[in-house]
Amino acid sequence: MANQGKLFSAEPLDTLKFEKAAYISGYRYVAGIDEAGRGPLAGPVMAAAVIMPPGLSIIGVDDSKKLTPVKREKLFDIIMAQALSVGVGIITPAEIDRINILQATRRAMLAAVQQLSPQPDYLLIDGISTIDSTVPQKTIKKGDSLSLCIAAASIIAKVTRDRLMIEMDAKYPGYGFSGHKGYGSAVHMEAIRVLGPSPIHRLTFGGVKEYVECTSS
Repeated sequence: MANQGKLFSAEPLDTLKFEKAAYISGYRYVAGIDEAGRGPLAGPVMAAAVIMPPGLSIIGVDDSKKLTPVKREKLFDIIMAQALSVGVGIITPAEIDRINILQATRRAMLAAVQQLSPQPDYLLIDGISTIDSTVPQKTIKKGDSLSLCIAAASIIAKVTRDRLMIEMDAKYPGYGFSGHKGYGSAVHMEAIRVLGPSPIHRLTFGGVKEYVECTSS
């Protein structure tokens, strides 16, 4: 019984381990990349890329989905103030319908990277899909919980998209975008049924495409 406590002990999570490995390999500017808005029925998909100063850790930075809106907003300001560079990429609903959500997400990530200055020499990407860049890159499943710079990117992408959807609520009233941010809640689904799709709905997505009027004769 004396050693029982060891069974429940755990090393603290080092959310800088992937960044440290990159620095040890000789890379200087490591960017974390994540997206927000793959699943919604309306609004764009958005991605962020963040380069943090080497060794800098910000208390509370985590996968944006684990944080309250108030906490995300506070951390957004801290990240924007502390980061070496932040880039945001956005792909419209029309483009999502044209090329599919996976390719749209990859393009948003690439656009975010292209906005960074200085340009990164190594990329840490949340998930399993690489992007069309010659920059060396590593994909990390659940990277927004394992890497600080990816977590920072997830917060930037989420807050930026949420703010945009609040603006869209004023522009296209009746759908409740400020509440559900375009996701398929019961309130949102009912609004689509009653009002039909808005100009920012994804017309190829289930739950929306059923209400797209056929214009062919």
